[in-house]
Amino acid sequence: MSADWEWDETLFAGTAAHYRRGRLPYAPALADVLAEVLGLDGRGSLIDVGCGPGTLALTLAHLFGEIVGVDPDRGMIAEASREAAERALTGKARWVRARAEDLPAGLGTFTVATFGQSFHWMDREPVAATVRDMLRPGGALVHISDLKSETRSVDGLPHPAVPGADVEELVRRYLGPVRRAGRGVLPRGTPGGEASVFARAGFAGPERHVVPGGQALERTSDDVVAGVFSMSFSAPHLFGPRRDAFEADLRRVLREASPSGLFSERLPSTEVFVWRKGPAGPASPPAS
Repeated sequence: MSADWEWDETLFAGTAAHYRRGRLPYAPALADVLAEVLGLDGRGSLIDVGCGPGTLALTLAHLFGEIVGVDPDRGMIAEASREAAERALTGKARWVRARAEDLPAGLGTFTVATFGQSFHWMDREPVAATVRDMLRPGGALVHISDLKSETRSVDGLPHPAVPGADVEELVRRYLGPVRRAGRGVLPRGTPGGEASVFARAGFAGPERHVVPGGQALERTSDDVVAGVFSMSFSAPHLFGPRRDAFEADLRRVLREASPSGLFSERLPSTEVFVWRKGPAGPASPPAS
């Protein structure tokens, strides 16, 4: 992580309640692709690291006999538990409030570990090494994110696009020009280069798969507002006493873009990197 930023527990404070409505889902064929690639048959176990409100773990729950979600945010764990209960999955799902850096935390070993747009928030080198040790022989680590390189036009769809640039400018007007993250800022954004981190941890791969998106979605102003408040850089607590004023201005921007309060979007494609647990590497030298 950037030397200018340190993780703190307020990173996603207050965002969990907005996730279900505000965040776009993964491409609908994601579970089918992973089932085929990994040979999943309803047995085995999954650990989803940085699980948030359970979005990914619950999407994949039918492919495993047990799922464990780990996240440091109390609200995320509560939302995940609630959603699991609604889906009658309480018996096979466990939700653990912990940082990835706290693993293995006595959780045992797993067939598959997933990171759904979460790895960049972690102390990546030790987390990757620890998760590798938590995988059973032949296990896999799966790194999942929206495909960032595609353009998703709403041409031909019935409603205007979400005015993303105007929303970003409004956030900057309230919170300043440097991206906020918890109590700190991320002047250079979050880190990349995951491939080298996983390779150094002893994983083999990756195998890359793109699950096509592009499906047309209709979104309301309430959906867009929830999406804004689900982001770490525009989490509700960051606005302090100006939160209501920000929301009023945000809704004004949305009304100007679409008087009907409806927007068209296309679902992003999902990019998947599968890393296999390779043989153990050389032991690290003892600390001096």
